[in-house]
Amino acid sequence: MTTRISLMKRASIATLLASGLALAACGEEKKEEQAAATNTTATTAAAPAAAPATGDTKVGILFDVTGPIASFIPPMMDSVKLAEKEINEGGGLLGGKMMTVVGDTTGATQGAVDAATKLVNVENVPVVVGALMSGTTLAAANAVTIPSGVLQISPTATSPDFTSLKDNDYVFRIVPSDAYQGVVLARLVLDQGIKTVALTYANNDYATPLATGFATAYKAGGGTITAEVKHEEKQQSYAAELGTLAKDKPEALVLIAYAGDSGTTIVKEALENSLFTRFIGTDGLRDNKLIEQIGADNLKTSFFTSPSAPESDAAKKFDELYTAAYQTSKDKIFIGQTYDSVMLAALAVEKAGSTDRVKVRDALREIANAPGEKILPGEWKKAKELLAAGKDIDYSGATGEMEFDANGDIPGVIGHFVVDGTGYKQVGLVTP
Repeated sequence: MTTRISLMKRASIATLLASGLALAACGEEKKEEQAAATNTTATTAAAPAAAPATGDTKVGILFDVTGPIASFIPPMMDSVKLAEKEINEGGGLLGGKMMTVVGDTTGATQGAVDAATKLVNVENVPVVVGALMSGTTLAAANAVTIPSGVLQISPTATSPDFTSLKDNDYVFRIVPSDAYQGVVLARLVLDQGIKTVALTYANNDYATPLATGFATAYKAGGGTITAEVKHEEKQQSYAAELGTLAKDKPEALVLIAYAGDSGTTIVKEALENSLFTRFIGTDGLRDNKLIEQIGADNLKTSFFTSPSAPESDAAKKFDELYTAAYQTSKDKIFIGQTYDSVMLAALAVEKAGSTDRVKVRDALREIANAPGEKILPGEWKKAKELLAAGKDIDYSGATGEMEFDANGDIPGVIGHFVVDGTGYKQVGLVTP
Protein backbone atom coordinates (compact mmCIF):
# COMPACT_ATOMS: atom_id res chain seq x y z
CA MET A 1 0.00 0.00 0.00
CA THR A 2 1.40 3.35 -1.00
CA THR A 3 1.99 5.76 1.87
CA ARG A 4 2.63 9.49 1.79
CA ILE A 5 4.02 11.71 4.53
CA SER A 6 2.66 15.25 4.59
CA LEU A 7 5.03 17.69 6.22
CA MET A 8 2.29 20.31 6.18
CA LYS A 9 0.22 18.12 8.49
CA ARG A 10 3.03 17.32 10.91
CA ALA A 11 3.90 20.25 13.11
CA SER A 12 6.67 18.26 14.72
CA ILE A 13 8.55 17.70 11.48
CA ALA A 14 9.11 21.42 11.02
CA THR A 15 11.00 21.50 14.30
CA LEU A 16 12.97 18.41 13.37
CA LEU A 17 13.81 19.79 9.94
CA ALA A 18 15.02 23.03 11.43
CA SER A 19 17.32 21.13 13.78
CA GLY A 20 18.57 18.97 10.94
CA LEU A 21 19.27 21.85 8.60
CA ALA A 22 21.08 23.66 11.38
CA LEU A 23 23.68 20.90 11.22
CA ALA A 24 24.77 22.16 7.80
CA ALA A 25 26.02 25.31 9.46
CA CYS A 26 28.07 23.40 12.05
CA GLY A 27 31.75 22.83 11.59
CA GLU A 28 32.23 25.90 9.37
CA GLU A 29 35.71 26.50 10.71
CA LYS A 30 36.67 22.89 10.06
CA LYS A 31 35.45 23.04 6.46
CA GLU A 32 37.34 26.28 5.79
CA GLU A 33 40.51 24.66 7.12
CA GLN A 34 39.90 21.61 4.91
CA ALA A 35 39.33 23.78 1.86
CA ALA A 36 42.51 25.73 2.55
CA ALA A 37 44.48 22.52 2.90
CA THR A 38 43.17 20.89 -0.24
CA ASN A 39 43.50 24.08 -2.25
CA THR A 40 47.25 23.83 -1.84
CA THR A 41 47.18 20.81 -4.15
CA ALA A 42 45.64 22.73 -7.02
CA THR A 43 47.84 23.11 -10.04
CA THR A 44 45.59 25.36 -12.10
CA ALA A 45 44.46 28.95 -12.02
CA ALA A 46 41.10 30.27 -13.18
CA ALA A 47 41.23 30.56 -16.96
CA PRO A 48 38.89 30.21 -19.89
CA ALA A 49 38.71 26.78 -21.46
CA ALA A 50 39.97 26.41 -24.98
CA ALA A 51 37.46 24.93 -27.42
CA PRO A 52 38.55 21.67 -29.07
CA ALA A 53 40.25 22.14 -32.41
CA THR A 54 37.50 20.14 -34.09
CA GLY A 55 34.88 22.73 -33.14
CA ASP A 56 33.25 20.23 -30.79
CA THR A 57 32.70 21.08 -27.13
CA LYS A 58 33.82 18.81 -24.33
CA VAL A 59 31.81 18.26 -21.14
CA GLY A 60 33.58 16.52 -18.27
CA ILE A 61 31.94 13.50 -16.62
CA LEU A 62 33.59 12.86 -13.25
CA PHE A 63 32.09 9.58 -12.02
CA ASP A 64 33.02 6.99 -9.40
CA VAL A 65 33.25 4.35 -12.12
CA THR A 66 35.17 1.94 -9.90
CA GLY A 67 34.95 1.67 -6.13
CA PRO A 68 32.08 1.18 -3.67
CA ILE A 69 29.27 2.44 -5.93
CA ALA A 70 30.47 0.85 -9.18
CA SER A 71 27.19 -1.06 -9.55
CA PHE A 72 25.30 2.24 -9.80
CA ILE A 73 27.30 3.45 -12.78
CA PRO A 74 26.16 1.55 -15.93
CA PRO A 75 22.55 2.87 -15.99
CA MET A 76 23.79 6.34 -15.05
CA MET A 77 26.20 6.29 -17.98
CA ASP A 78 23.22 5.34 -20.15
CA SER A 79 21.62 8.61 -19.03
CA VAL A 80 24.76 10.48 -20.08
CA LYS A 81 24.58 8.83 -23.50
CA LEU A 82 20.86 9.59 -23.77
CA ALA A 83 21.42 13.30 -23.14
CA GLU A 84 24.45 13.44 -25.44
CA LYS A 85 22.52 11.78 -28.28
CA GLU A 86 19.57 14.15 -27.86
CA ILE A 87 21.83 17.20 -27.89
CA ASN A 88 23.81 16.15 -30.95
CA GLU A 89 20.73 15.12 -32.91
CA GLY A 90 18.98 18.35 -31.92
CA GLY A 91 21.51 20.78 -33.35
CA GLY A 92 24.60 20.14 -31.27
CA LEU A 93 26.40 22.47 -28.88
CA LEU A 94 27.93 25.83 -29.87
CA GLY A 95 27.68 24.97 -33.54
CA GLY A 96 29.45 21.61 -33.20
CA LYS A 97 28.96 18.33 -31.39
CA MET A 98 28.99 17.77 -27.65
CA MET A 99 31.69 15.33 -26.55
CA THR A 100 31.54 13.78 -23.08
CA VAL A 101 34.91 12.94 -21.52
CA VAL A 102 34.83 10.53 -18.57
CA GLY A 103 37.18 10.69 -15.61
CA ASP A 104 37.15 7.90 -12.98
CA THR A 105 37.60 8.94 -9.35
CA THR A 106 38.10 5.26 -8.40
CA GLY A 107 35.86 6.07 -5.45
CA ALA A 108 38.75 7.77 -3.63
CA THR A 109 39.56 11.40 -2.82
CA GLN A 110 42.99 11.37 -4.44
CA GLY A 111 41.55 9.62 -7.47
CA ALA A 112 38.94 12.37 -7.68
CA VAL A 113 41.59 15.09 -7.58
CA ASP A 114 43.67 13.35 -10.25
CA ALA A 115 40.72 12.73 -12.59
CA ALA A 116 39.34 16.26 -12.14
CA THR A 117 42.77 17.75 -12.77
CA LYS A 118 43.00 15.89 -16.07
CA LEU A 119 39.52 17.01 -17.14
CA VAL A 120 40.29 20.64 -16.31
CA ASN A 121 43.96 20.90 -17.37
CA VAL A 122 44.28 18.43 -20.21
CA GLU A 123 40.77 18.18 -21.64
CA ASN A 124 40.06 21.88 -20.93
CA VAL A 125 36.40 21.29 -20.14
CA PRO A 126 34.28 24.35 -19.24
CA VAL A 127 32.01 22.33 -16.94
CA VAL A 128 32.19 19.10 -14.93
CA VAL A 129 29.25 16.82 -14.17
CA GLY A 130 30.03 14.91 -10.95
CA ALA A 131 31.38 13.50 -8.88
CA LEU A 132 28.83 11.21 -7.25
CA MET A 133 30.01 10.34 -3.73
CA SER A 134 30.16 13.28 -1.32
CA GLY A 135 33.80 12.69 -0.44
CA THR A 136 35.02 12.52 -4.03
CA THR A 137 32.90 15.51 -5.03
CA LEU A 138 34.24 17.65 -2.19
CA ALA A 139 37.82 16.64 -2.95
CA ALA A 140 37.49 17.56 -6.62
CA ALA A 141 35.75 20.83 -5.78
CA ASN A 142 38.22 22.04 -3.15
CA ALA A 143 41.38 21.00 -4.97
CA VAL A 144 40.47 21.58 -8.61
CA THR A 145 37.20 23.06 -9.82
CA ILE A 146 36.86 25.94 -7.35
CA PRO A 147 40.44 27.26 -7.63
CA SER A 148 40.33 26.69 -11.41
CA GLY A 149 37.02 28.46 -11.81
CA VAL A 150 35.16 25.55 -13.43
CA LEU A 151 31.45 24.94 -12.95
CA GLN A 152 30.74 21.63 -11.21
CA ILE A 153 27.28 20.01 -11.02
CA SER A 154 26.86 16.85 -8.95
CA PRO A 155 23.88 14.60 -9.61
CA THR A 156 24.10 12.82 -6.25
CA ALA A 157 26.41 14.39 -3.63
CA THR A 158 24.28 14.85 -0.50
CA SER A 159 26.64 15.97 2.28
CA PRO A 160 25.48 19.05 4.24
CA ASP A 161 29.02 20.42 3.80
CA PHE A 162 28.10 21.63 0.29
CA THR A 163 25.55 24.10 1.64
CA SER A 164 28.19 26.26 3.30
CA LEU A 165 31.08 25.49 0.94
CA LYS A 166 33.08 28.58 -0.02
CA ASP A 167 32.85 27.91 -3.73
CA ASN A 168 32.41 31.31 -5.43
CA ASP A 169 29.18 29.89 -6.93
CA TYR A 170 30.98 27.19 -8.92
CA VAL A 171 29.55 24.08 -7.18
CA PHE A 172 25.93 22.93 -7.51
CA ARG A 173 24.00 19.74 -6.81
CA ILE A 174 20.55 18.52 -7.77
CA VAL A 175 19.71 16.30 -4.79
CA PRO A 176 18.57 17.47 -1.35
CA SER A 177 21.05 17.76 1.49
CA ASP A 178 21.42 14.93 3.99
CA ALA A 179 20.55 17.49 6.66
CA TYR A 180 17.07 16.98 5.25
CA GLN A 181 17.28 13.25 4.51
CA GLY A 182 18.39 12.51 8.07
CA VAL A 183 15.29 14.22 9.42
CA VAL A 184 13.05 12.44 6.91
CA LEU A 185 14.55 9.08 7.88
CA ALA A 186 13.95 9.79 11.57
CA ARG A 187 10.34 10.71 10.94
CA LEU A 188 9.82 7.62 8.81
CA VAL A 189 11.30 5.30 11.45
CA LEU A 190 9.05 6.81 14.12
CA ASP A 191 6.03 6.54 11.83
CA GLN A 192 6.72 2.81 11.49
CA GLY A 193 6.33 2.53 15.25
CA ILE A 194 10.00 1.78 15.85
CA LYS A 195 10.96 3.26 19.21
CA THR A 196 14.44 1.79 19.71
CA VAL A 197 17.27 1.40 17.21
CA ALA A 198 21.01 0.88 17.14
CA LEU A 199 22.93 3.15 14.79
CA THR A 200 26.15 2.51 12.89
CA TYR A 201 27.64 4.60 10.11
CA ALA A 202 30.76 4.70 8.00
CA ASN A 203 33.52 7.16 8.79
CA ASN A 204 33.19 9.24 5.60
CA ASP A 205 31.81 12.56 4.34
CA TYR A 206 28.53 10.97 3.29
CA ALA A 207 27.54 8.84 6.26
CA THR A 208 28.75 10.86 9.23
CA PRO A 209 26.65 14.03 8.81
CA LEU A 210 23.63 12.01 7.69
CA ALA A 211 23.83 9.88 10.82
CA THR A 212 24.18 12.98 13.00
CA GLY A 213 21.05 14.49 11.45
CA PHE A 214 19.12 11.26 11.91
CA ALA A 215 20.19 10.80 15.54
CA THR A 216 19.29 14.36 16.52
CA ALA A 217 15.87 14.22 14.90
CA TYR A 218 15.05 10.68 16.05
CA LYS A 219 15.81 11.44 19.69
CA ALA A 220 13.96 14.74 19.51
CA GLY A 221 10.93 12.82 18.22
CA GLY A 222 10.94 10.43 21.18
CA GLY A 223 13.05 7.58 19.83
CA THR A 224 15.88 5.87 21.72
CA ILE A 225 19.25 4.98 20.23
CA THR A 226 20.52 2.09 22.34
CA ALA A 227 24.02 2.12 20.87
CA GLU A 228 25.86 4.25 18.31
CA VAL A 229 29.05 3.12 16.56
CA LYS A 230 31.08 4.84 13.85
CA HIS A 231 32.85 2.15 11.82
CA GLU A 232 35.74 2.17 9.38
CA GLU A 233 35.26 1.12 5.78
CA LYS A 234 36.60 -2.01 4.06
CA GLN A 235 36.97 -4.15 7.18
CA GLN A 236 36.72 -7.91 6.68
CA SER A 237 34.58 -8.31 9.79
CA TYR A 238 32.40 -6.13 11.99
CA ALA A 239 31.71 -8.71 14.68
CA ALA A 240 32.93 -6.49 17.53
CA GLU A 241 30.86 -3.50 16.40
CA LEU A 242 27.76 -5.67 15.93
CA GLY A 243 28.16 -7.16 19.41
CA THR A 244 28.03 -3.67 20.89
CA LEU A 245 25.11 -2.61 18.71
CA ALA A 246 22.97 -5.67 19.53
CA LYS A 247 23.64 -5.76 23.27
CA ASP A 248 20.39 -4.06 24.38
CA LYS A 249 18.24 -5.77 21.74
CA PRO A 250 16.89 -2.77 19.81
CA GLU A 251 14.10 -3.26 17.27
CA ALA A 252 16.24 -2.50 14.21
CA LEU A 253 19.69 -1.50 13.01
CA VAL A 254 20.01 1.83 11.23
CA LEU A 255 22.96 1.39 8.88
CA ILE A 256 24.30 4.36 6.91
CA ALA A 257 27.01 3.22 4.54
CA TYR A 258 27.61 2.12 0.96
CA ALA A 259 26.46 -1.42 0.22
CA GLY A 260 29.57 -1.92 -1.91
CA ASP A 261 31.81 -1.01 0.99
CA SER A 262 30.89 -1.92 4.58
CA GLY A 263 27.11 -2.16 4.25
CA THR A 264 26.69 -5.64 2.78
CA THR A 265 29.29 -7.15 5.11
CA ILE A 266 27.54 -5.75 8.18
CA VAL A 267 24.09 -6.96 7.13
CA LYS A 268 25.44 -10.42 6.28
CA GLU A 269 27.26 -10.82 9.60
CA ALA A 270 24.27 -9.54 11.57
CA LEU A 271 22.00 -12.14 9.98
CA GLU A 272 24.49 -15.00 10.24
CA ASN A 273 24.83 -14.37 13.99
CA SER A 274 21.11 -13.70 14.59
CA LEU A 275 21.85 -10.22 15.92
CA PHE A 276 19.45 -8.22 13.74
CA THR A 277 16.70 -9.11 11.29
CA ARG A 278 15.52 -5.59 10.36
CA PHE A 279 17.73 -3.02 8.67
CA ILE A 280 17.06 0.63 7.87
CA GLY A 281 19.26 2.51 5.43
CA THR A 282 19.64 5.37 2.99
CA ASP A 283 20.53 5.65 -0.69
CA GLY A 284 24.05 4.27 -0.20
CA LEU A 285 22.55 0.98 0.94
CA ARG A 286 19.81 0.94 -1.71
CA ASP A 287 21.99 -1.05 -4.06
CA ASN A 288 20.97 -4.19 -5.98
CA LYS A 289 24.22 -5.71 -4.78
CA LEU A 290 22.70 -5.88 -1.30
CA ILE A 291 19.73 -7.93 -2.52
CA GLU A 292 21.93 -10.18 -4.66
CA GLN A 293 24.21 -11.07 -1.75
CA ILE A 294 21.71 -11.08 1.13
CA GLY A 295 18.50 -12.27 -0.56
CA ALA A 296 15.13 -10.51 -0.75
CA ASP A 297 13.55 -12.76 1.90
CA ASN A 298 16.11 -11.60 4.45
CA LEU A 299 15.27 -7.96 3.74
CA LYS A 300 11.47 -8.11 3.65
CA THR A 301 11.05 -6.01 6.83
CA SER A 302 13.79 -3.54 5.94
CA PHE A 303 13.30 -0.13 4.33
CA PHE A 304 15.34 2.71 2.91
CA THR A 305 15.22 6.40 2.00
CA SER A 306 16.70 7.90 -1.15
CA PRO A 307 16.45 11.12 -3.17
CA SER A 308 13.59 10.69 -5.62
CA ALA A 309 11.41 12.67 -8.02
CA PRO A 310 7.88 14.03 -7.84
CA GLU A 311 5.33 13.03 -10.46
CA SER A 312 5.38 15.52 -13.32
CA ASP A 313 5.18 15.84 -17.09
CA ALA A 314 8.97 16.15 -17.12
CA ALA A 315 9.43 12.93 -15.14
CA LYS A 316 7.02 11.09 -17.42
CA LYS A 317 8.79 12.35 -20.53
CA PHE A 318 12.19 11.28 -19.23
CA ASP A 319 10.87 7.84 -18.37
CA GLU A 320 9.54 7.46 -21.92
CA LEU A 321 12.87 8.52 -23.43
CA TYR A 322 14.99 6.29 -21.20
CA THR A 323 12.70 3.28 -21.59
CA ALA A 324 12.69 3.62 -25.37
CA ALA A 325 16.48 3.61 -25.42
CA TYR A 326 17.28 1.13 -22.63
CA GLN A 327 14.18 -1.09 -22.20
CA THR A 328 13.29 0.00 -18.67
CA SER A 329 13.97 2.67 -16.07
CA LYS A 330 12.75 0.50 -13.19
CA ASP A 331 14.99 0.39 -10.17
CA LYS A 332 17.87 2.28 -11.79
CA ILE A 333 19.00 4.70 -9.13
CA PHE A 334 19.94 8.32 -9.96
CA ILE A 335 19.38 8.04 -13.72
CA GLY A 336 17.09 11.08 -13.75
CA GLN A 337 19.52 13.19 -11.75
CA THR A 338 22.33 12.23 -14.14
CA TYR A 339 20.33 13.19 -17.21
CA ASP A 340 19.33 16.50 -15.63
CA SER A 341 22.92 17.34 -14.70
CA VAL A 342 24.19 16.78 -18.23
CA MET A 343 21.35 18.81 -19.71
CA LEU A 344 21.96 21.67 -17.26
CA ALA A 345 25.68 21.65 -18.09
CA ALA A 346 25.03 21.77 -21.84
CA LEU A 347 22.32 24.42 -21.55
CA ALA A 348 24.67 26.61 -19.49
CA VAL A 349 27.34 26.36 -22.20
CA GLU A 350 24.82 27.08 -24.95
CA LYS A 351 23.44 30.06 -23.02
CA ALA A 352 26.97 31.39 -22.42
CA GLY A 353 27.64 31.19 -26.14
CA SER A 354 31.20 30.07 -25.51
CA THR A 355 33.36 27.90 -23.28
CA ASP A 356 34.39 30.88 -21.16
CA ARG A 357 34.22 29.39 -17.68
CA VAL A 358 32.91 32.46 -15.87
CA LYS A 359 30.17 32.94 -18.46
CA VAL A 360 29.21 29.27 -18.21
CA ARG A 361 28.96 29.52 -14.43
CA ASP A 362 26.78 32.61 -14.60
CA ALA A 363 24.54 31.07 -17.26
CA LEU A 364 23.53 28.09 -15.12
CA ARG A 365 21.15 29.99 -12.87
CA GLU A 366 19.68 31.77 -15.90
CA ILE A 367 18.62 28.53 -17.62
CA ALA A 368 17.65 26.65 -14.45
CA ASN A 369 15.69 29.16 -12.40
CA ALA A 370 12.38 30.85 -13.25
CA PRO A 371 11.23 32.87 -15.07
CA GLY A 372 11.45 31.56 -18.61
CA GLU A 373 9.74 29.22 -21.03
CA LYS A 374 9.64 25.67 -19.65
CA ILE A 375 12.02 23.17 -21.19
CA LEU A 376 11.35 19.49 -20.51
CA PRO A 377 13.50 16.40 -21.12
CA GLY A 378 13.67 15.73 -24.85
CA GLU A 379 13.38 19.42 -25.76
CA TRP A 380 17.00 20.34 -26.46
CA LYS A 381 16.20 21.55 -29.99
CA LYS A 382 13.45 23.82 -28.64
CA ALA A 383 15.78 25.20 -25.96
CA LYS A 384 18.52 25.87 -28.49
CA GLU A 385 16.12 27.77 -30.76
CA LEU A 386 14.79 29.88 -27.88
CA LEU A 387 18.28 30.75 -26.68
CA ALA A 388 19.32 31.70 -30.22
CA ALA A 389 16.32 34.04 -30.33
CA GLY A 390 17.37 35.68 -27.05
CA LYS A 391 14.53 34.15 -25.06
CA ASP A 392 14.68 33.10 -21.41
CA ILE A 393 14.27 29.40 -20.62
CA ASP A 394 13.56 27.49 -17.40
CA TYR A 395 14.67 23.85 -17.40
CA SER A 396 12.14 21.58 -15.68
CA GLY A 397 14.00 18.39 -14.93
CA ALA A 398 13.20 14.71 -14.78
CA THR A 399 13.71 14.91 -11.03
CA GLY A 400 11.94 18.18 -10.34
CA GLU A 401 12.33 21.92 -10.74
CA MET A 402 15.95 23.06 -10.82
CA GLU A 403 15.42 26.14 -8.64
CA PHE A 404 18.87 26.67 -7.13
CA ASP A 405 19.09 28.66 -3.92
CA ALA A 406 21.98 30.94 -2.97
CA ASN A 407 24.06 27.92 -1.91
CA GLY A 408 23.58 25.94 -5.11
CA ASP A 409 21.08 23.57 -3.47
CA ILE A 410 17.60 22.55 -4.60
CA PRO A 411 14.73 21.43 -2.32
CA GLY A 412 14.24 17.96 -3.81
CA VAL A 413 12.17 15.11 -2.44
CA ILE A 414 12.95 11.88 -0.57
CA GLY A 415 11.40 8.51 -1.40
CA HIS A 416 10.53 5.61 0.95
CA PHE A 417 11.67 2.28 -0.54
CA VAL A 418 11.21 -1.39 0.31
CA VAL A 419 12.67 -4.53 -1.25
CA ASP A 420 10.44 -5.92 -3.97
CA GLY A 421 11.68 -9.12 -5.57
CA THR A 422 15.05 -8.44 -7.16
CA GLY A 423 14.79 -4.66 -6.79
CA TYR A 424 13.42 -1.79 -4.75
CA LYS A 425 9.92 -0.34 -4.83
CA GLN A 426 9.02 3.21 -3.86
CA VAL A 427 6.01 3.15 -1.53
CA GLY A 428 6.03 6.72 -0.27
CA LEU A 429 7.27 10.21 -1.06
CA VAL A 430 8.26 13.03 1.26
CA THR A 431 8.15 16.54 -0.14
CA PRO A 432 9.57 19.65 1.57
